[in-house]
Amino acid sequence: MSIIQKIALVFTILGGIVWAIIGIFNFNLVTWAFQEGSVLTRIVYIFIGVCALINIVALFIPNHHHLMEE
Repeated sequence: MSIIQKIALVFTILGGIVWAIIGIFNFNLVTWAFQEGSVLTRIVYIFIGVCALINIVALFIPNHHHLMEE
């Protein structure tokens, strides 16, 4: 797993935790931190979405070097 994939995975997991907080407590941590509709809020959502896309692509690309990385 490359560094980019690891970073993308961490942020995708964090995004999932944010959604869990929204679902359980009806509290949006991102809009609380960066204000509703702000540029920073949009950047955070876009970044996490891109990270999710990286993980989707990584899921379907075979990694033939995984034995050497461990």
